[in-house]
Amino acid sequence: MTTQAGTGTPRRPDAEPRSEHLPAPWVRTRLRSSRPAVLLMAALAFGTVFLAAAFPRALDRGTDSALRDYLHSRGPAWTSVLFTAGHKYEPKDLDRLVGKFTSHPNETFRFADDKSVYGTRGNSLRTLFNTGLARPDEVPPRLGLLYLKGVTEHTSLVAGNWPTVGNDAEPVQIAISRSAADTIGIHLGQVLDAGSTLNDEPVQAKVVGLYAAIDPGDQYWLNLNCPEAACLMGAGKRYWATAGIIDPGAVPRLDRWGTGSTDFWRLPVDVDELRADQLSQTSAEISSYVAGSTGIHLIQDSGRPDLQLSSQLPQLFDRAVARQEATAPLSAIGPAGLAGVAGVVLCLAAALTFDRRGGELRLLQARGGSRGGVLLRLLGEGALTVLPAAAVATALALLLLPTARWSGAVLAALATTLLALLGFPARAVLLWSAQRPPSRRRRLVGELAVLAITGAAVLEVRRRGIAPSGEGLDPILVAAPLLLALSGGLLLARIQPVVVGALARATGRGSGLVGFLGLARAARGTGGRPRPSILPLLALMLAVTTAGFGATVLDAVDGARIHAARDEIGADASVVAPVGFALEPGLTAAADALPGVRTSSKVWWESEVFLLGTNNGSARVHLLAVDPQSYAELSRTVGRGEFDPAALAGGEGGIDTPMPALFSAEVAKAVGSGEYRLRMPNGREILATKTGSVDGTPALEAETRRFIILPIGPASARLPQMGRPNLWFAAGDVNEQQLRKVVRDSGPGGAASGQASAPAAVPAPATTQAASPAPASAAATKGVTADEPDGLPTGYAVRTSSARSAELADDPLQAAAGRLFWAAVIGAAGFALLAVLLTLLRAAPERVAMLARLRTMGLRPRQGLALIVAETLPQTLVAAVGGGLTAIAAVALLGPAFDLSALVGAPVKGGLQPAVVPVLIQVLGLSALVCAGVLAEALISGRRQITTELRVGDQR
Repeated sequence: MTTQAGTGTPRRPDAEPRSEHLPAPWVRTRLRSSRPAVLLMAALAFGTVFLAAAFPRALDRGTDSALRDYLHSRGPAWTSVLFTAGHKYEPKDLDRLVGKFTSHPNETFRFADDKSVYGTRGNSLRTLFNTGLARPDEVPPRLGLLYLKGVTEHTSLVAGNWPTVGNDAEPVQIAISRSAADTIGIHLGQVLDAGSTLNDEPVQAKVVGLYAAIDPGDQYWLNLNCPEAACLMGAGKRYWATAGIIDPGAVPRLDRWGTGSTDFWRLPVDVDELRADQLSQTSAEISSYVAGSTGIHLIQDSGRPDLQLSSQLPQLFDRAVARQEATAPLSAIGPAGLAGVAGVVLCLAAALTFDRRGGELRLLQARGGSRGGVLLRLLGEGALTVLPAAAVATALALLLLPTARWSGAVLAALATTLLALLGFPARAVLLWSAQRPPSRRRRLVGELAVLAITGAAVLEVRRRGIAPSGEGLDPILVAAPLLLALSGGLLLARIQPVVVGALARATGRGSGLVGFLGLARAARGTGGRPRPSILPLLALMLAVTTAGFGATVLDAVDGARIHAARDEIGADASVVAPVGFALEPGLTAAADALPGVRTSSKVWWESEVFLLGTNNGSARVHLLAVDPQSYAELSRTVGRGEFDPAALAGGEGGIDTPMPALFSAEVAKAVGSGEYRLRMPNGREILATKTGSVDGTPALEAETRRFIILPIGPASARLPQMGRPNLWFAAGDVNEQQLRKVVRDSGPGGAASGQASAPAAVPAPATTQAASPAPASAAATKGVTADEPDGLPTGYAVRTSSARSAELADDPLQAAAGRLFWAAVIGAAGFALLAVLLTLLRAAPERVAMLARLRTMGLRPRQGLALIVAETLPQTLVAAVGGGLTAIAAVALLGPAFDLSALVGAPVKGGLQPAVVPVLIQVLGLSALVCAGVLAEALISGRRQITTELRVGDQR
């Protein structure tokens, strides 16, 4: 007995066979019949969606991390809200108020409760009159008193006891740091005499304990009058200062110590919780503390009408926003180029899929297939292929790159998913549209529209420059390079067939046919297409243009940073003597002998010189005495204030003989010809005559406009002090550590030095104010005795352009933008290679069939490989070269709108200038990558598929 098919139940012999037709499931059948294409599309969707979701997350993480690093580098003095009020209540009231301050609700930030610093301090320091205490510059030390909450948690008691309340009739008990005691000369148990009050009551403090700070560099000690170590203070004559810790019960006695006391609360903002996208809102909330409703509410709630609130955070936020806006174009250009290339690849994949299945769809249309039914089935195919891959890619990006913001990543992933899903169905819908032959007129109109939009974007950028600060990312500035690449691609699509066709005709005049055949096929298109596909060319153009444009920006930033560092220092290396001293001859000789020094010059400098006899009577000028030959070479190398050393030749003679002098352009305008007197600070006068003018000089800041340069030989003959230089400059690759070692060894007190130099009565130069010893401050001179903290002799300053350039480059925001850009460039290069390979794969069957026929006619394998290369490489090379030219054109057209100052970290004049080398590197790199891929595909298809074609014949 037979059974019914598929059910296992018996079928009656007289039963009629079933006549209905059961069609095979469309989606399952189609997916099974083209598994390689399905897997390729799933992989392409996964890669594009993952990158679309990952780049917004990476950008958010980079900006957040850069913001936090920037704020951390400023320290809690800048990232805190400071509350101050006159002392009023018991110390326990401070605890109650700090809880009230930190618990105030805020939406975008919170205070770091565990890092709060608060207490009560005296409003002034009192001079200590005890004998035997250290007195630099004969000024006695000073002491302040301080109650500090949690001080025992940050210190260890090394001698004595912690202070107690004590008796009002006795000296107030204090504890000071062991470091401060050793520096000033205070010992345990000593009663410190601080003079008397207005009522002649003695003011004294007794040292009952010595402690050591667990971490003297902890920000806990910041701006507290140096309780952790003695500080050398004073802008003129210096003195030691420190603060003593008192018991909380002795806080009322602070009023007698000085001019009252102040309660303070320094509440640091938790920087690690701040987000770059919420800076404006966070700044508004912080500003509300300083001068707004929050501050008014806290004043009323605390019962302290004199409560004052201050913070530097709003200013820091403004700077952070400016830095973000400066790096935003660089951060966006790379991902925008990657998005353009990825979009082109998805469109190319849809076009190639339609080429492969176009006959099937036309057959369905001819047999009466409905548009809606076929479209739904195509969407079903795409959904089963694209959606799972897109979902996994999005989840993976969100998991691997955690950040608080997810909407941008999800929206980008969704847009990419829709493009991957709808590309092929949308192309199929056009099949049912009115079939009209390709119109050259419509194509020309579309291309002219693109060119018009590109021109309008470029003109707008050049007209207005970058969008004003505060308006966010400038979309036109980011889109303009991509529009230029698109326009360049359209032009190349017009030019390439003509150029390659001409090459084919020129090659055809020779005896070989391989080159001619390959170039002819490249000119007229392959795979059944009437002309070469524009999509691979656009992908290559976009990749090369964005990579070249961004690389030019980065290269310009590096060059401008080096130039700014050299301009700030005056050379590649400099040494500045301390105020009132000259550089030791052994020091300058050892510095001249350092490796990397190409040229060096010693300079004597004085700022308090008056030029007599000008149009306005007299003018204060800077005076430089230099060696003409070496200083002229230094000026030429640095590129500022170049002059002919012959202009300073001569001048030998007595005191009445005028010396040749170079006047600055501004000084030269105020004088005529003839002799002029220069009056020195000591009243001596020398004669000088103008022999030329310069607009700048390396030894002075670029902004310095009034200076005179004299030859050091004749000048020292008249005034010997001018022969003892206080500045040393060098050009070349000078190692800063080696130069510092020379200054330590050959400076005063060094192993190679003799006695200290005689005073030369010269202050530090204006150009090196940043490097010269600044007025002593608590932050700069803690625990200083004879040497500066970096080990240099006191007052010496050493700077190099390489170290300064590295300091300017040490910006987390710039580094994050650079990493994001190069990641986008690598991704764009990968997608451009994929676009070329997809085109080759689509044309492979037709090309293999042609090669198989040619093999039967005697074509050798090597000739077949050469034919494939001749057919496929012209478009690649043309696109790479065209992309490089477009990148250079984009820099030339858009460069003036770029302001590199924020990226460099120093003022930069002028915009972005075209550069060939960075663009050429990108062109060669991408060309090599794509050519390697083309050769690999040619080898595979030439050796594997041709054999199969010859065995089974042409099956198409």
